[in-house]
Amino acid sequence: MSDNESLTPRVFIIRHGETEWAKLGRQTGKTDIGLTVLGAAQVHSAASHLVGKGRLLDPNKLARIFVSPRKRAQDTLAGLLGDHLHGLREWGVEVTTTEDVAEWDYGDYEGLLLSEIREGRKKRGLDGEGVVWNVWRDGCEGGEVKEQVTERLDRVISSIRDIQGPCMRGEKPADVLVVAHGVILRAFVMRWLGYPLEMPLNMMLAPGSVGVLSYKNNNVEEPAFHIGMALPVES
Repeated sequence: MSDNESLTPRVFIIRHGETEWAKLGRQTGKTDIGLTVLGAAQVHSAASHLVGKGRLLDPNKLARIFVSPRKRAQDTLAGLLGDHLHGLREWGVEVTTTEDVAEWDYGDYEGLLLSEIREGRKKRGLDGEGVVWNVWRDGCEGGEVKEQVTERLDRVISSIRDIQGPCMRGEKPADVLVVAHGVILRAFVMRWLGYPLEMPLNMMLAPGSVGVLSYKNNNVEEPAFHIGMALPVES
């Protein structure tokens, strides 16, 4: 990583650890379900390897945290930052709990498997031959459509750019942490790059995993994502 890149503010996106429904493949939106034992361990592992002074996610460089109100996200934030979280609040780092980064509202599809959703839609004549349900394009009956998700994510991204725009060369700490859910974070990446949600872009984000977004050329008008990022070198 060049010196310029090391100064450019970053956005860390963290998916909550495993839950029972995630393990089973059930669509989990508003249902407030906690982490499994493995899910908590995933978060602890991420914290032990990545969080700390001079590490990839350095609490001293954080300016803002956005977190979903769901328990699985709240517990992930607490497990990830541990004692750092209390210190950050004392130092004036705002921790914003907001529905704007809550999981996609699945409405009538809540708790269903992907196969069950597609079979039900076909029976109701919503999907024709060779057409299968795609949340990015079709949204959810009784839940959210892509326009609603786009609107709320764009609000968060606009707030982040306001924070980071004046700090493109390390003028002050400006990293941002977003702790949320698998589908909404993939949607977040799409909107960060300025793409419509329905544009095909296959992405994977495992439970407890970390993604990094930033900007090219120290320019807030050139949002980008790291497909590979060098870890900090210990001094």
